[in-house]
Amino acid sequence: MSKSRIPESELILVDGRVYHLNLKPDQIANTVILVGDPERVPKVSLYFDKIEHQVSSRELVTHTGYVGEKRVSVVSSGMGTDNVELVMTELDALVNIDFESRTIKDELTSLELIRIGTSGCMQADIPLDAHLASIGAVGLDTLMSFYNWENDGLGEKVCTEIREALELQFTPYLAYADSELIEKYGQDLEKGITVTSPGFYAPQGREVRLKTKVGDFLDKLAALNLLENRFTNFEMETAGYYALANLLGHKMVSLNALIANRARQEFSDNHEEAIDRLIRWVISRI
Repeated sequence: MSKSRIPESELILVDGRVYHLNLKPDQIANTVILVGDPERVPKVSLYFDKIEHQVSSRELVTHTGYVGEKRVSVVSSGMGTDNVELVMTELDALVNIDFESRTIKDELTSLELIRIGTSGCMQADIPLDAHLASIGAVGLDTLMSFYNWENDGLGEKVCTEIREALELQFTPYLAYADSELIEKYGQDLEKGITVTSPGFYAPQGREVRLKTKVGDFLDKLAALNLLENRFTNFEMETAGYYALANLLGHKMVSLNALIANRARQEFSDNHEEAIDRLIRWVISRI
């Protein structure tokens, strides 16, 4: 049976480069550090021993090089699971699609993906600037509604409770980190379940001038005790990363510097140092 060819309109390639990331297959490593902020990319590659490639396209910046003898890339995604979907799809295409024939390769590559991000904490007892490894993440966005995603039994129970507690018009999704990467990169860090929101203000319970539709948003989530690990933090990417990594067969872990404590209404005075410590933590374990 002949392989199905992916049309030019569905996977856009320009001069052998995948369209948005602007990368050729030989410019990406099998171990990829993912950050949101493009200005954080050089802050990570600062700790590389050698840099081979530096490529940028809009907010998507890639540096590929070596940590010791290990080839590593760092890629920025921008904010939100919409950008995460774009980045994950194109990273996967770079290693698992033959660009000449536009077909899926017979032998698939599983990438090792490590997100380094920042997050707001919803638990009062966790200190500012602590580092947290996300065991799993609940997506309050609708990205997985467009894919063949099914929550497992626990996920269905948890997400149904969240939908009812927050009076949502859709069911969220629950996706998990790779257990081996949790062991490798999450040792000695705080652990918990991350809540991934489709925005920074009302979707995370913040009010500036507009009022949120859901009252006591933080308290309702923090009080839910449906998992072995409690809900610990808010951000805008991890659930999308975990779900897509699961569907595509990649290994993924998300690590966050907790630079705000929402329960205590505090923000870090040393957030850049906290992020740098997390970067060095990851590099030391590459």
